[in-house]
Amino acid sequence: MEPPAPNNLSKVKNIVAVASGKGGVGKSTVAVNLAISIAKLGYSVGLIDADIYGPSVPKMFGVENVRPEIKSGEKDDIIVPVSKYGVKLLSIGFFVSDKDALVWRGPMATTALKQLINQGEWGSLDYLLFDLPPGTGDIHLTLVQEMAVTGVVIVSTPQKVALADAIKGIAMFRGEKVNVPVLGLVENMAWFTPAELPNSKYYIFGKEGCKNLAEDMHIPLLGQIPVVQSICEGGDSGQPVSLDHDSPVGAAFRQLAENTILEVDKRNSTLDPTRRVQMLKK
Repeated sequence: MEPPAPNNLSKVKNIVAVASGKGGVGKSTVAVNLAISIAKLGYSVGLIDADIYGPSVPKMFGVENVRPEIKSGEKDDIIVPVSKYGVKLLSIGFFVSDKDALVWRGPMATTALKQLINQGEWGSLDYLLFDLPPGTGDIHLTLVQEMAVTGVVIVSTPQKVALADAIKGIAMFRGEKVNVPVLGLVENMAWFTPAELPNSKYYIFGKEGCKNLAEDMHIPLLGQIPVVQSICEGGDSGQPVSLDHDSPVGAAFRQLAENTILEVDKRNSTLDPTRRVQMLKK
């Protein structure tokens, strides 16, 4: 018999993981802007920064100096998520410095993630997103053991080395032991558009690598995000580009959000609910 899910998640409708096969592909940038874009479409959204060893969500939301409220509960303390831009946020970055998080062993990292999941006061949410660490490891296994994940969004760049790692990530989630539906692939850094030439596209990392991979693996291509200076500036300043849906990049993230919602709806109407993994050997 499957163990009961945490009571604090009973009103969360959909749990979506954002993952990547390797670091440096802009996964956290995609996760942050996807969460904001879904919220701007009128949905209630939460985001857990599960990248324990390199939490970046607080900085990208401009709340790195904020500390969540802690309330006393019947059994454990309750952590009240920080809210900004219509998104409820929790990150280990709210509680420890990046340097401290980087030297944690696996059991400490998984315990921290469990606390964010099980003690967070999430309330009613349409979507709870997880920004996972790159690759595959303890945090990913903890996630699928702690909750039934609706689906996963895989982020990659067009280079062959990144695509090879994306394939490994897809294989892990699709595998019999994990069995989490892959909602689709996001091609980040799809092309470079200089500010002075907004209509130009330079395929500096290769052209349509993710599009071709999506076709080969029969999964949707959810979106293509270009390399533009405003994305970096928005993340550094705590004002992500998705706040402006009228900008070209904001529109790209809005399309990504719409496609993700569409694929979640398809998944929920055609597949049985995902089951939590009770025990998983590495």
